[in-house]
Amino acid sequence: MTNSIFNFRFADEFQITRAVKIWLIAGLVMIFFQIVIGGVTRLTGSGLSITRWEIVTGSIPPLNEADWISEFELYKLTPQYQKINQGMTVGEFKFIYFWEYFHRLWARLMFFVFIIPFVWFLGRGMLSRLLLPRMLTVVGLAGLEGFFGWAMVASGLIKRPWVNAYNLTLHLCMALVIFTYLLWTWFLAVSPKLPDFSSVRFRRFALYLFGLAFFQIALGAIMSGSKAGLFFPTWPDMNGEYFPTVLLDGNHWTADSFIHYDTNPFMPALIHFLHRNTAYLLTALVLYFVVKISKEPISPMLRRSGGWLIAAISTQVLLGIFTVINCKTKIPVDLGVAHQAGAVVLLSLVLWVCYQLRKK
Repeated sequence: MTNSIFNFRFADEFQITRAVKIWLIAGLVMIFFQIVIGGVTRLTGSGLSITRWEIVTGSIPPLNEADWISEFELYKLTPQYQKINQGMTVGEFKFIYFWEYFHRLWARLMFFVFIIPFVWFLGRGMLSRLLLPRMLTVVGLAGLEGFFGWAMVASGLIKRPWVNAYNLTLHLCMALVIFTYLLWTWFLAVSPKLPDFSSVRFRRFALYLFGLAFFQIALGAIMSGSKAGLFFPTWPDMNGEYFPTVLLDGNHWTADSFIHYDTNPFMPALIHFLHRNTAYLLTALVLYFVVKISKEPISPMLRRSGGWLIAAISTQVLLGIFTVINCKTKIPVDLGVAHQAGAVVLLSLVLWVCYQLRKK
């Protein structure tokens, strides 16, 4: 086909070549690992180790000892070094620098992995009218994500020794938006037609599950950013209480408590309480949904998806519990990262169920 306005050729609506499919899945895998790397960067306190935002020259790390000393001197000017890491050696600085550098390098690599094949596929007419606008949307969202990333880093270079928890949450949520949008595009590309099961009730239920799962991940980001796990490293209670006493004090329910969350125990208690109980609610709703839909004349694929959902939510609950009870003096990096990765897997499975129940 030929587009008379832009003079581009397009593939048929659902005619997706193997090369394009591989390209799409490569993008999904890279975004997934970028989220994982971001989790490691956050939990190791590495995000503020690079104080400058240099798109081109920033892709080259320090190459000699003089360069390392120069970077280290810049880091010494940050609140994080002055309030937390004072006395850190150059060797210790190199460790946290590595994770932030790797995080930024992976983002640059994603740009090239996406943009070069995109231009090539477009020139050869291998992108359908369905796919092209979606890919352009991904580019726009990725640019916005880069801006949010720098805003997040900048929030920890002025007063706080950590990045702002709300900026961190916005950064993660935007990554999830890009990931799920591209994942839905992947579903359209590889499974444009699925066995029909029309149910408005189950379709809405699945969308509610997706929204609740997304909200739960956002709560987890705020919880991680505010280090709320360190305040209540117990389960099933929260330091001997189900409902933290500090939440009953009306004097804490002010805008100042939410803005300056790191100066009082109120916000960590509130976020921790909400995160735990949203997990309970989400687990109950997933189990209810799977039991109910399994009684319907659904496809084997949708039935299997229900089993995967139960496995994923069960794994997430266990990872969450083990992460919390091991937050004795610091948040365990391995468990915390596994918990975040598991959350993305769970969200992906819920989206897959939503796709199978979509209006045909």
